[in-house]
Amino acid sequence: MTDLPERLFANPVWHALHTRHSRFAISAGEACRYPADMAPFAAIAGAGSAAMQQLHSLLSKDESVWLVEGRFPPAPGLYVEERLGCLQMVLPRRAAFPAPVAGILELEENDAADMVALTALAFPGFFRARTYEMGSYYGVRSRGKLIAMGGERMMLDGFSEISGVCTHPAHRSNGHASNLLWRLARKHRLDGHVSWLHVVTSNRPAIDLYIRMGFIPVRELTYCRISRTD
Repeated sequence: MTDLPERLFANPVWHALHTRHSRFAISAGEACRYPADMAPFAAIAGAGSAAMQQLHSLLSKDESVWLVEGRFPPAPGLYVEERLGCLQMVLPRRAAFPAPVAGILELEENDAADMVALTALAFPGFFRARTYEMGSYYGVRSRGKLIAMGGERMMLDGFSEISGVCTHPAHRSNGHASNLLWRLARKHRLDGHVSWLHVVTSNRPAIDLYIRMGFIPVRELTYCRISRTD
């Protein structure tokens, strides 16, 4: 079984922003984040108050970011608004792929507004105007309308995250999600990378789909939405 190393995946945002996504990193000492118009994720290297103060300096007033829960101390001006349990899953290298299907398009900058609109139906606020820059994105259109999509988000050395997989409610149960997942997994195999993903622990239908496809649960993480209040 292919694992997701604890030293990297207990804090994947930090390691993504210090390896394959370092060009996107906005940093202050032991804190870093993605640009606000790209992804609502931040990370700290340690659990000290200095790291939290540095994170504070990276946020605008009333802005919030998602941070992996750890033993970070309370910090003036920062407030934990909510917690979200997530499961990390990985596709083993030995997984066999079905035959490719037709009709999947590569999405580009001109598709960004359509991608934001579609993902807003499933997980509002996570996909933003520049999220498409984080990796490759693919979609399915019907009569010109984007009805399904999926792509890449956090990138670590040797590991590419699958994310943003969603289908318009009027077009579900047609196999679009699994077809897009396989398209991304094939790309990762060709690139020599391992496919992995996050899924909310309460999203049982998605978890069941991933397990049927061969993804294996590795660990649970809790993400905290932290807001700057001053």
